[in-house]
Amino acid sequence: MSLADTSPLQAGDRSGLARQVRLGLITLLIVISLSSLTLGASGVSLWRGLEAMLAGDALPMRDRIVLLDIRLPRLLMGLLVGASLAVSGAVLQGLFRNPLADPGLVGVSAGAGLGAIVAIVLGGVLPPAIAGFLGYALVPVAAFFGGWAAVVILYFIATRSGRTSVATMLLAGIALAAMTGALSGIFVYLADDSQLRDLTFWGLGSLAGATWTKLFAAAPLMLVALLTAPLLARGLNALALGEAAAAHMGLPVQRVKTAAILIVAAAVGAATAVSGGIGFVGIVVPHLLRLLSGPDHRYLLINSALLGASLLVGADMISRTLIAPAELPIGIVTATLGGPFFLWILLRRRGVLEV
Repeated sequence: MSLADTSPLQAGDRSGLARQVRLGLITLLIVISLSSLTLGASGVSLWRGLEAMLAGDALPMRDRIVLLDIRLPRLLMGLLVGASLAVSGAVLQGLFRNPLADPGLVGVSAGAGLGAIVAIVLGGVLPPAIAGFLGYALVPVAAFFGGWAAVVILYFIATRSGRTSVATMLLAGIALAAMTGALSGIFVYLADDSQLRDLTFWGLGSLAGATWTKLFAAAPLMLVALLTAPLLARGLNALALGEAAAAHMGLPVQRVKTAAILIVAAAVGAATAVSGGIGFVGIVVPHLLRLLSGPDHRYLLINSALLGASLLVGADMISRTLIAPAELPIGIVTATLGGPFFLWILLRRRGVLEV
């Protein structure tokens, strides 16, 4: 092959490296998932259960409950929530063309948080028929609809004449977060001691409440978002050149922006509804992978799902084993890991961020 046949794009192509990173992430995900099913305060081991099954012995009832009704739904919930948050971060960073973008920017997290707080504080005054029908699903349902309401409001504000302004959505998201924070503060002020404890634990995030019922309720939305997000890869790659250039290349810019916003709303709304407020996954994971294997969204989105799932399940293992039998909120673990990394990103990009 002659020198003329080698384009700058080919010379800088890191697709091979991205594939190698993906294989490594798949291996990491398998190891962490098996570890999550094995480790715990109860002392029940996945391997001991498998040995009993292979030997033809019945699995003890206690082991069956711990493995199949507690750890397995918790693992699957962690995989879906971590993947959803990470992919949402990657989509938003591509949409805003800014590696500091986070799912909280579109107001989903703030709206979901307000919905959960309202449900916790006012749940006791609901009619018995409604409270009995929703049961433990009251907080997740309220959080989900709160997140969707925030997205509908932002989309209405930012869209004019069929075109959505990303800059307007960003600024409106900041304003909406401030307003929902003020409303949340009012309800927190009205809460009693037991409700304050629930609010604190939910706000810091946890997978402790994972059940098959919650998983079946939230999984369809997260799965749809995760399966459709890779379809935006080429559009997000084109948007990296700017909206005008992408439009000249034939990209339906408005359709891509609308799809990206809906995917993030579904993924983050459902994830926040079942796990509470978990931060930094959406920033840390895509940016780390961008440094490792490049910004091509054809690989970045899928790799983000793999690493996000591994990171959250790993953080969940730390949260439930570090001070066992007690449990740390998982948001504390992710913030401890993500905070220093976020500061490092800011320090590296100080020159870019200066106006």
